[in-house]
Amino acid sequence: MHNLPRPIFVVIVAGGQGTRMGMALPKQFLEIEGKPILYYTLAAFAKAIPQAEIILVLPEAEISKLQIVLQHFEHRIELNVVSGGATRYESVKNGLKGLPEDAIILVHDGVRPFISETLIQNCIETAIAVGTAIPAINVVDSVRVLSASGSSPINRDMLRIIQTPQTFQGSILLPAFAQDYQSTFTDEATVVENMGHKITLIEGDKNNIKITTPEDLQLAENLMARRKLD
Repeated sequence: MHNLPRPIFVVIVAGGQGTRMGMALPKQFLEIEGKPILYYTLAAFAKAIPQAEIILVLPEAEISKLQIVLQHFEHRIELNVVSGGATRYESVKNGLKGLPEDAIILVHDGVRPFISETLIQNCIETAIAVGTAIPAINVVDSVRVLSASGSSPINRDMLRIIQTPQTFQGSILLPAFAQDYQSTFTDEATVVENMGHKITLIEGDKNNIKITTPEDLQLAENLMARRKLD
């Protein structure tokens, strides 16, 4: 995307410690076909919106590992690196410091390496038009809710699985992150919604998976192998 009417910033949150992976190395540095997961995520945004400023949020103890990622880029990639916080909310808030309100801001999970250029473009265009853009996909499995008396089915047609990049006009996102933290803030959309803003869902991508378990890593390797065959 070129000649966009607003400055674009991408905040990539890579604060995971990989506890569900059962590995000492944080999940964002685990490799798929010889390259760290975080490499693929950064490369996707650098290619899709080269004019964007990328802000990478890492735990302070892991910043020294960034060189492992950067060495895989053929050309130098410009990044602003900031330290994460104790929660996702704090990490995103650190990444947003100093950004202008006239910007379009995308917030993306560092361990979603299969983000497509089409989805990035759709997020930006929707946020420019209506203020917010949250990618979501349909639930394909049957779902039940637990209660004291047992469980009951839920109409899955009324449910959506939320993805990133969650994308906003800066004039909406930045004031929202001036609020005090609440336990209900599970993602950026819930923070913005708490300020009274409407959240706009757009069609996500089933391949835009978040890698958090060994099973996810195996799925990611299969997806990467399939991409090479396409």
